[in-house]
Amino acid sequence: MPQHHSHMPTLSIIIAAKNEAHNIADCVKSAAFADEVIVLDSGSTDGTPEVAAKAGAQVVATDWPGYGPQQSRGISLAKSDWVLSLDADERISAALQAEILQAIQDAKADGFRLPRLSSLCGTFIHHGGWRPDYTLRLVKREKAGFTHHFLHAHMTVDGTKADLNESLIHYSYRDLDDVLEKLNRYASGNAKDLDAKGVRGSFSKAISHGVWAFVRTYIFRAGFLDGRYGFMLAIYNAESTYYKYLKLLALQEARDSKA
Repeated sequence: MPQHHSHMPTLSIIIAAKNEAHNIADCVKSAAFADEVIVLDSGSTDGTPEVAAKAGAQVVATDWPGYGPQQSRGISLAKSDWVLSLDADERISAALQAEILQAIQDAKADGFRLPRLSSLCGTFIHHGGWRPDYTLRLVKREKAGFTHHFLHAHMTVDGTKADLNESLIHYSYRDLDDVLEKLNRYASGNAKDLDAKGVRGSFSKAISHGVWAFVRTYIFRAGFLDGRYGFMLAIYNAESTYYKYLKLLALQEARDSKA
């Protein structure tokens, strides 16, 4: 990893992973421009820690407290001036690497949002709400935090924000098996987050929110411009929303029956 002069700001990249052996090497290699790459492995059984270490990462074995708490743990372990949160299915291009290094050197803001370019079954999606998909990922370590949602937690900054131009590449859904596995897992996690917010589940909510998710994705967010993959994304959003509310209802009914 590169050595910086004393006046150059340093960067730690944090990656939370479990059973990501197929992803982790390319992910870590794309992060190797940083001063420190930390992989938090939560019980992989497919050799992820070994692959990550071979690629040059510092690997820390952990439990799984949820996405937000895991990322907070990574921030606490980081030693650099800046931290960047990266997922195992994401890659930092050479152009984005250069922009990140320039951004932390100029330090015109305390945190930076990165646009993402995400793929569905091998095809990059440009509409349907997936683009530009700005997400806060790069923050001064002393001003960085993370919300503690179980699933869709996000980075926070105690200060100013600005946007970068180059996109983070996100290989979000490899194939249909991956789509279906994540649909179930994300619906469960989102149901837990809704329950924690005090939202009540119902069959009517599952139907109405599911239908609206399709209409919003395919029509109002122009998913139709991505052809059949835009239609697939709209169906996915509808199904994941539908099952999210059904799982929320089931969770609450099970708890209420024990009360």
